[in-house]
Amino acid sequence: MPRLFTGLQLPHDIAFALSLKRGGLAGARWIDPDNYHITLRFIGDVDHLVADEIVHALDMAPSMEPFEVVISHLGVFGGNKPRALYAGLEPNEALNRLQAGQERLLQRAGLVPEGRKFVPHVTLARLRDSGPDDVARHIAHAGRFTPLRFVVDRFVLFSSRDSVGGGPYVIEQGYELAAA
Repeated sequence: MPRLFTGLQLPHDIAFALSLKRGGLAGARWIDPDNYHITLRFIGDVDHLVADEIVHALDMAPSMEPFEVVISHLGVFGGNKPRALYAGLEPNEALNRLQAGQERLLQRAGLVPEGRKFVPHVTLARLRDSGPDDVARHIAHAGRFTPLRFVVDRFVLFSSRDSVGGGPYVIEQGYELAAA
């Protein structure tokens, strides 16, 4: 049974720049830069019949122009109990449209709506026993960087292992963005 999600791959130079933020935080399990991505829609564990329906639904995604995204800051999920350190993206209407379009297609294919708000990010580390003060110090020290820009010209359907952290990720299908 595959575990699926849609997302954006990062160019190698962007992944390398983000990898320089690794280290120096107790309790962090750093994600391998080869597994950096931006999740658009987590799908979860599905049988092969449903996986085929998902591929077909994503084939019907409306055309849209390629667009630029900007990774601009570090952040943390979990508040007083930090669970993940991430690199966040600047607000982007085209990215929101791409994600919302996938959400609609996947719901029409029978998936339940995603319960979490879409917060575009690249997970850099999973945190365990990292205190909020330690994470705040790490962000203050490592958080300043020149914004990282790249053009999104496709999204992909990834599969992953059912494990903590999920990687390695496998690209099952790619979907090019094209002008309407």
